[in-house]
Amino acid sequence: MVDRPRAKITRRNFAGMCIGAAAACGTAFDSVSQVRGAQSISSSTAKTAIDQNPIRRRGTGFRALDASRASPGLTLFSPIEGDGMVYLIDLTGKIVHTWKMPHPPGLYGYLTEKGTLFYNGKIPNDTFLGKAPFKGGAALEADWNGKVLWEVRHPNHHHDGRLLKNGNVLLLCATELSNDVARKVQGGRPGTEEKGRIWADYLVEMTKDGRTVWEWRSWEHLDPAKDVITAVQDKRSEWTHGNAVMELPDGNLLVSFRDISTIIKIDRRTGQILWKMGAPPLSGQHAPTPLPNGNILIFDNGPHRLDESFPFSRVIEVDSRTSEIVWKYEEGIRSNFFSPRISNAQRLPNGNTLVNDGWFGRFFEVTSDGEVVWEYVNPYFGPASKPAKAQNNNVFRVYRYTDEEIARARAAV
Repeated sequence: MVDRPRAKITRRNFAGMCIGAAAACGTAFDSVSQVRGAQSISSSTAKTAIDQNPIRRRGTGFRALDASRASPGLTLFSPIEGDGMVYLIDLTGKIVHTWKMPHPPGLYGYLTEKGTLFYNGKIPNDTFLGKAPFKGGAALEADWNGKVLWEVRHPNHHHDGRLLKNGNVLLLCATELSNDVARKVQGGRPGTEEKGRIWADYLVEMTKDGRTVWEWRSWEHLDPAKDVITAVQDKRSEWTHGNAVMELPDGNLLVSFRDISTIIKIDRRTGQILWKMGAPPLSGQHAPTPLPNGNILIFDNGPHRLDESFPFSRVIEVDSRTSEIVWKYEEGIRSNFFSPRISNAQRLPNGNTLVNDGWFGRFFEVTSDGEVVWEYVNPYFGPASKPAKAQNNNVFRVYRYTDEEIARARAAV
């Protein structure tokens, strides 16, 4: 465990500290005034509206920066509740560039090695999957100006899709299990199946013109009796609930399954599982990412840990040869950092780690010792048709790009 992060005090957060101190003093003065019988609160002050959304109330946008230690570059994100806007911001929170995609995010976008924007879009349908908040349905590639170069669609696509080195598209999909397999699934709350059925994941590789050339099915390689739904409180509408797929440098694949708290490495040629890590230590994890040293960086959400009493989130670096955790970031008071769903982390060129506390739309950068050197909170919330306190600023994934990568993206037109 690293020491509790200490963000450098900037003019902005110093002002916030002063305001907080003044408020505390004001409370004390009010008590004294009341003892003296004075009316210390005017009617106009008493009627001041208070934002009922606790995330917005704590502050959004740029929060802190230690420019001498932060990794330079621009940060890309797309709010889940947005209408398809993808943002690039600098370290002060200034918007440098935007893309307007034809679909809401399903659930994010990223810059490819050649600089184009690969984007997973949301196209709802009438199935259980189509109505789920993690629905996808479309994957596309766009240039710097937002021109869509191609698009593929698949009704069972959800959460993730990646552009492969061979030029094809890999989609994470799901479908209903057969009754024979479904009855073997262990864990979760009895009676919470989706109309009596359970869904599970499979992978689809497609060409850019929409032809399926390869599939991998979770129920043919995982054991529903042993790879159980980890959290006793989870629904049984899904067995595996995949949330990430990633191509490794050797062409093999990493896949993350949240509901069974498991990450696997798949042999691309045979489909066999080469490596597997489950619970404990994992718990509802997201976004396993290969590092140049061969290790894997994981956002370990921790909503239901089998080896701890309380939920908390952390970022861990795992040696895939030994499954040993060789580095981790967590708060000194562990429960102070908790994102029960979504989220990701990225190792930056200077050795720092960018962390996306996705459930609360908070992005921050930490050193290898766990000190915070940059922080930003997504200021874009969901539709106002909901009660204000029900609006969210969720962000599935966040990525930082160097000046060289941005230059390549600008040239991708």
